[in-house]
Amino acid sequence: MANQNANILTAEQEAKLRQPIDEHVGKIQEKLDALRVDGTDKVVELLNDIDSLKKDHIYSQQEKDARMTQLKADLEKAKAVEAKNKDEVSKLVAEGEAYIKAHYDQEYFQPVAASCVEEKAEAQKKYQERVAELEKEHQDTISKLKDQNEIKDEKYVHKNRLFDAKMQLEKDLQAAKDRQHAAFRHKYHMIDMLRMSKFTFSENMAQKVENYKYTFNRRDFLLKNGLYIAIIIIFIALCAITPAVKGVQLLTYNNVLNILQQASPRMFLALGVAGLILLAGTDLSIGRMVGMGMVTATIIMHQGINTGSVFGHIFDFTGLPVLAKVLLALVMCIIFTTCFTTIAGCFTARFKMHPFISTMANMLIIFGLTTYATKGVSFGAIESTIPNMIIPKIGGFPTIILWAVAAVAIVWFIWNKTTFGKNLYAVGGNAEAASVSGISVFKVTVGAFMLAGILYGFGAWLECIRMFGSGSAAYGQGWETDAIAACVVGGVSFTGGIGKISGVVVGVLIFTALTYSLTILGIDTNLQFIFSGIIILVAVTLDCLKYVQKK
Repeated sequence: MANQNANILTAEQEAKLRQPIDEHVGKIQEKLDALRVDGTDKVVELLNDIDSLKKDHIYSQQEKDARMTQLKADLEKAKAVEAKNKDEVSKLVAEGEAYIKAHYDQEYFQPVAASCVEEKAEAQKKYQERVAELEKEHQDTISKLKDQNEIKDEKYVHKNRLFDAKMQLEKDLQAAKDRQHAAFRHKYHMIDMLRMSKFTFSENMAQKVENYKYTFNRRDFLLKNGLYIAIIIIFIALCAITPAVKGVQLLTYNNVLNILQQASPRMFLALGVAGLILLAGTDLSIGRMVGMGMVTATIIMHQGINTGSVFGHIFDFTGLPVLAKVLLALVMCIIFTTCFTTIAGCFTARFKMHPFISTMANMLIIFGLTTYATKGVSFGAIESTIPNMIIPKIGGFPTIILWAVAAVAIVWFIWNKTTFGKNLYAVGGNAEAASVSGISVFKVTVGAFMLAGILYGFGAWLECIRMFGSGSAAYGQGWETDAIAACVVGGVSFTGGIGKISGVVVGVLIFTALTYSLTILGIDTNLQFIFSGIIILVAVTLDCLKYVQKK
C-alpha cells in the first residue's frame, strides 16, 4: 500500500537510497576479501588450528609434532602474504571509510531518521483519530442501550478496543525505532567488515550510546533508579540547606571520611544479611549480635580488670599481651555470632522455618542472655593502644575503611567466583530446581547463615575498636533495620536470587550519608527512623513492581 505521507520512505525507497553506498563499499570489500583470503584469513584459521591441536589428545606426540611443524610453516607463509598485502589493504580500508563518511549520513541515514520522525508523528495522529472514532462509536452505542448489563459489557469492549489501539501505536512506534536503529547499525556493520571488528574508542562509545537509547525504557529506568534519584535530590537539598541553617558545609573531605568510617563496620553487617536476603530470607538479630559482640570484645580488650561481671564472674585478661587480647576478642566474637546464626540456619533449612521466625527467636535469646549475664551494664573502655594498632589514621585517613574494602572484595569473590556463590544464587532463585539439579539446599542455607555470622562478628569487633569499647547489651539496637534497608535499597531482592555486592555497598553508603546529614542538620533521631522507614517502604515497593512486571 502506498504511503499517504510523502515524507515517509517506503522500504523500496529506503533500499534505493542505500544501494549505491552498498555497491561502492561492496566492491571495495570484494577486493579486500581477495587480498585477505591467503593472508589475514589464513593466519586466523591456522592460529585456531594450532590452538585446537594443542588441546587434541587423539594424535600421538610424533603425529602432533609433525602436524605442528606443518601448521607453523603454513602460518609463516600466510603472515608473509599478509605483510605483502598490508599497504594495499590499508589503502582500500581508508578508501571505504572515506566514502562511508562522505556519503552515508547525508545520503542515507539522515533521510531515514527524518522519515522515522514523520512515521512516529503519523502513528500518533492515527492513534488519536482512532481513539476519537472509538469514543464516538462508544457514546452512540451507550445512548441506545438501557440494560445495565449491556452497558457494562459495552464499556468492557470499549476498554479493550482502546487497549488494542494503544498496542497498535506502540507497535508502530517500535517499527520506526527499529528502522532507524537498523540504519545506524548498518554503517558500523560495513566498517566492521572493512576493519575486521577494529573500532576506535569514539566509534565504540557511539554504538553504546545508540544501543542504550534504543533499549531505553522509561518505566524500567524509574523502577530501577527512581529511588536513587530521589535520594540524590534529597542529599543535594540537604547540602544546600545545612550551610544556611547550621552555618557549616556538609560536603567536605572530613565529613566524607567520617561517613566512610561510620559505614565500615555496618558494611560487614549488610554483606552478611545480603546473603540471607539473596535466599529470600532476612535476619532480625543483627543488632543484638552487635551488642553481644561489643560486650565480648570489650570484656577481653578491657583496660585493666573488668569492673562488671558476667554471670557473677569478673574476667581479668590483663596478663595477656595486647595483640593476643585483640585476636582473642575477634575469635570469640566470630564464634559467638556464628554459633547463633548456624542454629538459626539449621532451623530454617531443616524445618523449612521462615528466617523471620528463627532470627527473631535468636534476637530474643541473645538479648535476654546478654542482658541477664551482664545485668545490662556497660563495660567501659578498651586498651587505649588498640585502636591505633588495628585501625590507625594515616595522614588523617581512617584505615578502618580498608577493612571494609577487604570485606567487600572477599564477599564479592565468594558470590561471583566460587561454587558456593553460584549455588547461593541458584537456591535463592528457585530452591526446588536447585535441589533437583543436585545442589544441597541445606548446606547452602546453613553456609549462608555461617558466612553472615562471621561477618557480624567481624563488624562488632571493628565497631568496638572504633568506639574504644563501651560495650553493652543494648548497643546495636536498630542496626538490623539499617543493614536490611541498605541491601534492599542496593537492589538485593526479597524475591530471592537477585542482587549484587556493588548494590549493597551503595545502599550502606546512602543510609550512612543520609543519617550523618540529618544528624548534622539537627534532626531528631526518632524522626530519622521515619526517613528510614519511608525509604524501605519505597524500595520494597519498587522491587515488588519489578517482580510483578517480570511475572
